Amino acid sequence: MNVVSVSDKGLVRTNNEDCLAVFSVGKDECFVIADGMGGHAAGELASRIAVDYVQEALNDYLFETDDPEKLLRLLSFTLEKANVKVYLESLGSFRYRGMGTTITVAVLRDKKLYVSHIGDCRLYLLHGQHMKQLTTDHTLVQQMVDSGAITKEEARTHPKRNMLLRSLGVNEYVMPDTFTVDMSNGDVILLCSDGLYGCVEDKTIRAVLRKHKSLEYCAQVLLDLANGAGGTDNISMIIAECEIKKK
Repeated sequence: MNVVSVSDKGLVRTNNEDCLAVFSVGKDECFVIADGMGGHAAGELASRIAVDYVQEALNDYLFETDDPEKLLRLLSFTLEKANVKVYLESLGSFRYRGMGTTITVAVLRDKKLYVSHIGDCRLYLLHGQHMKQLTTDHTLVQQMVDSGAITKEEARTHPKRNMLLRSLGVNEYVMPDTFTVDMSNGDVILLCSDGLYGCVEDKTIRAVLRKHKSLEYCAQVLLDLANGAGGTDNISMIIAECEIKKK
């Protein structure tokens, strides 16, 4: 599998609250991205706890999931448990109260991508000439877009665009979105934090991914574009080109 990951604190933040992981479990390829919140140190801790737990759980149990439904249940249960871990950690110190994180997990097995998601990190799929956002942002502005109150264009600059309706670790229980997507050889997936798509429009992201064959070059171009637009947030991404191997 051809894959590249990048995480940058941007030009404004003093620390990086994003966390990434790319790893394999047998023949399964796993991708995790998280964007922490809760102030200095707390956001970093929340995202790291969540990503570390997901990686540990998938390494321990992914081999037991021999059918799609079991894999989806494992992903959902893993994020529910990660939520508890972050929540309990937040109760252990006053400085960590209210910390949380967004998180998106994707597992590529055979010709399917298995996804579990909470918050506003995004997963995109570039299939041929077309790019589609696979995840739904759990934000107030997305809810307003869905209801027709504002347009997608208005959502990009809305003053409450960063207000989350669902995140990991803030409440005792949270329900992730969990689903599968059929994949084709040569498809490209992009997992990213809002530091990228908040500064770089989807059409520009699509153009970069379509134009350049080198994933390393794509990642550098996208990072430069986000920082060139102000770099107001941490910028993280995982880009992977799917190679579906014949059995």
